[in-house]
Amino acid sequence: MTSRRDPFQARPAIGRRRRRRPIAAAATAAVLFPTLFSASACGGPADASTSGADLTVMTWAPSGTGSADRPGMTALASAIGQDVNTKGGLNGHRLRVITCNEHNTADGARACAQQAVDAKAVAVIGSYSQWGEAFMPVLERAGIPLIGGYGLSQPEFASPLSYPVDGGLPALIAGSGRQLVDAGCKSVSVVRPDTPAGDSLLGYLGTALRPAGIKLLDVKAPEQSSDYTPVARKAIGKDEPGNCVTSALAAVPTGNLLDSYRRLNPKNTRLASVIGSVQQSVVDSTGGDSGPLGGAYVASWYPPESAKIWDGLRGVVRTDTTGGSTIDVSDPGVQTTWVAYEVFRVAAQKLSEAGKSVTTKTVTGLLDSGEGIDVGITPPLNWGTTSMLPSTASPRLVNTWVTYQVVKNGRMTLQQPGFVDVRWVLTGGRPPA
Repeated sequence: MTSRRDPFQARPAIGRRRRRRPIAAAATAAVLFPTLFSASACGGPADASTSGADLTVMTWAPSGTGSADRPGMTALASAIGQDVNTKGGLNGHRLRVITCNEHNTADGARACAQQAVDAKAVAVIGSYSQWGEAFMPVLERAGIPLIGGYGLSQPEFASPLSYPVDGGLPALIAGSGRQLVDAGCKSVSVVRPDTPAGDSLLGYLGTALRPAGIKLLDVKAPEQSSDYTPVARKAIGKDEPGNCVTSALAAVPTGNLLDSYRRLNPKNTRLASVIGSVQQSVVDSTGGDSGPLGGAYVASWYPPESAKIWDGLRGVVRTDTTGGSTIDVSDPGVQTTWVAYEVFRVAAQKLSEAGKSVTTKTVTGLLDSGEGIDVGITPPLNWGTTSMLPSTASPRLVNTWVTYQVVKNGRMTLQQPGFVDVRWVLTGGRPPA
């Protein structure tokens, strides 16, 4: 992998006291270089690696279910596998990427995990499911690591075989809170699902706002509705200067919320959200700068999709290997899948350089070793003991960095260079001096 810095990284943030980390802009000319991998057959699912000439991995996500669908994640995984194999495979071995529709059900997630076990997958990579309680025990019994799950369920941040590449919704909502503090908000309304998961997000947001003395209004919303006008009206309130609204709903409900927000047309309230609730395609579909997201703040795990670090992803999406599938490069599920496969690539490269074959045991051993994995998109990832979050609920949440973005001229752009660390919010501490 080659890397270079984007020009925005050289510009210091004036007057910033928070801890920042520069964004590495890695432009990947060829994806998952075939000479960097080696694999050999091993016995039993506890140390599965290959069958014959294949190195098997799996990616799953729901499809055909409605608002939870993430077909771009599995489409990208298949495209990566085909791209690798057209370039000669992985050190002479064919990369076998199997995909699974988990149907947004516990039984579906469990069945996909069992399929990975039966296929002797060396890893599950970049998958999306809220049913971690169902699928994670299946993977644990077989010793199969989950690399880069989307971060929707607590087991993804707690299981010793889970290696999340982002901070999930907790990091995003914490980042959104600090972004709104910097924006000068005097009060913040959060529109969030009326679920236990939504309850936990409220706690993170409150911790982020509390040092600034900002008033927080909790606006619970149904997970699915065609009319969020009462919700939007409550969030906007008196529409006074300094009033801000942030949304932490799923993508489809957020779209419906934006329709209601546009009809109410508040004059003074500033809108914010998190990646996954909105993305560039949502900005486009709602009218760009002239729509409700014009000037909106967005907290994200990654740099904007226009950044050069996504050139490798764009290159694969542009090839014929996608089989005609539509893959939205701005979708955070697609981006997370890309990051996860890059982590797997780097891990396999390190194992190859050490003269080791790629197996479930060698992959987990490397990732647990405390040796950082730097793919040039996030800050270096490290799942060693000293990097664990001091939290009994989410010790595997090691990437506590987010980016601040703003919709400007119809595009999601960086509000400031670099990453912002919200670790102190996630651990209930105090902001850094």
